[in-house]
Amino acid sequence: MKSRCLWLLGALLVTLQVWGAVPPKSIYNPSPADGDLVLPMPNGAEMVLRPVEVPGKGFWGARERFVQMGDASGGAFEGIQRSMVAGSFQDAQNERWIIWIGKYELTKGQFVAVMGSDALAAASGNSADQKFDDLQGRKLKQAQAMPLAWIDYQVIEDFIRAYNRWLFDPAHPERQAGLPAVDGVPGFFRLATEDEWEYSARDGLEAIKDGSFNDRVPFAARQLNEYAWHLGNAKNKPRPVGMRKPNRLGIHDLYGNVHEMTAGIFRPEVWQGKPGGVPVRGASVSSPAGKVRSSYRTEFDAYAWDAENKQMVLRRTFNIGARLAFGSNVVVSSATRSALEKEYAEYRKTLRRETPVGRTLDNLVSQASSQLDTVDTVLQQLLDRYPDAQGQVQSIQSYVDTARGQLDQAQRESARSLLQDASRNGTNLSVLVSKRATLETAKKTAEKLLAMSTRYQAQVDAVQKSLDENRAAAEEQYKAYLEKVALIGDYQNEFRTHAFKMLQKKTLSSREARVLELLDLHVQKYNENRMVDKAVWLEEFNKIFSEFR
Repeated sequence: MKSRCLWLLGALLVTLQVWGAVPPKSIYNPSPADGDLVLPMPNGAEMVLRPVEVPGKGFWGARERFVQMGDASGGAFEGIQRSMVAGSFQDAQNERWIIWIGKYELTKGQFVAVMGSDALAAASGNSADQKFDDLQGRKLKQAQAMPLAWIDYQVIEDFIRAYNRWLFDPAHPERQAGLPAVDGVPGFFRLATEDEWEYSARDGLEAIKDGSFNDRVPFAARQLNEYAWHLGNAKNKPRPVGMRKPNRLGIHDLYGNVHEMTAGIFRPEVWQGKPGGVPVRGASVSSPAGKVRSSYRTEFDAYAWDAENKQMVLRRTFNIGARLAFGSNVVVSSATRSALEKEYAEYRKTLRRETPVGRTLDNLVSQASSQLDTVDTVLQQLLDRYPDAQGQVQSIQSYVDTARGQLDQAQRESARSLLQDASRNGTNLSVLVSKRATLETAKKTAEKLLAMSTRYQAQVDAVQKSLDENRAAAEEQYKAYLEKVALIGDYQNEFRTHAFKMLQKKTLSSREARVLELLDLHVQKYNENRMVDKAVWLEEFNKIFSEFR
């Protein structure tokens, strides 16, 4: 009975925290705020999470989830790429998916609460941590608030395992009260993934709404010292968590203090390339101010070669720590699996075709080309094994070559047709932009007349109606234009080049020629970045064609 009461009390406290009550200030939450989810830890410690909203109601995704990750100026490991971010849990209204991520970097106090001070002394490469037990008062509180560093990757994994085990102790159901759950099944602690981390660092949905998601950092460069500990203001010395301003999502120290280990294996381009060590995100107190950016990533060689002693060692360093996230299994029940499979059927026919994976794997022509390349290898193997079958193999090879030629021709025609349609959409848009400038001038004139007499109200209303119709038509044309740019941008360069050459041979008006130049630029940009820059490209249309004659 006592256990049941504790469980209900815990559920009530967590509910109050999630629904707006600001939790009390503590060592583990030095800057409490609305929306904090405060979860228990051993010995009275706390773990604080923040919700990060992801666009779209469906499990499989929404167009708004396509975001740009990386930074063109960030070097070889931060190349711009298109990604579809996802959340692990739904909100109370099942209207939005949520990523739950640590509000602060993992601290020494939290580690000691779960693992004990002896474990910290044994795991840490910092001599000061050997004396953690001797600290008292202010010095103890300051040490507890320091980000956990000087530890290797395996220690972090051991900590997460031990914390989850404590949290889900069946003798203490109250510890599970208020945990984010899927169909009643609670989630578990883990490291954040790279896309969860960067999406959060870029201010997530808030930045998508105001168009700042692709900015280098989500604040003015002059405010860097207010948000981050870096080499310029920290001089290689990590500081207690939560002393710098949080981002708009209420998350602290994403841009500096210690680098943060993330889940998975480091690959040069996040999703592809040679698998290596542990992916690390965020700048640190060793990073020059010019290196601080939301996309910052590097490799942590968890197993490092000690050249002096000729042996592999578990790597530890003063400026690499971790930040936890709270995740969930994808399939938590047979009912969940059934619902996901049912939704997938519709998703595969529609939205998946626009995803980075779907554009490649669901392109039937690309599949056929890939399969023909495989046939070449198989035929050569047959010829090596059966030299006497050269005539038959060559006959088959001729059919394959013919099929490949037909596929190439199909892709040329498809690219040309798409480009022609995109050009038509762009030209229609340009006309609407030009006409809008005239309508806006007419509206200003009508409003001046209205100021002198109310009899001109009908004229103002008529012009406003034309403006509204113009904007709706322009939006429709621009949407179609962007869709086709994305499709053309996925074709190989030879097919795109051929399509533009064919269209340039036609007799074009000055307007059509200018649209084609803009279209060529946008297709190149899409092919490089794997995303459309909706706001910037529209501004280019407005700038060129608002006064075009």
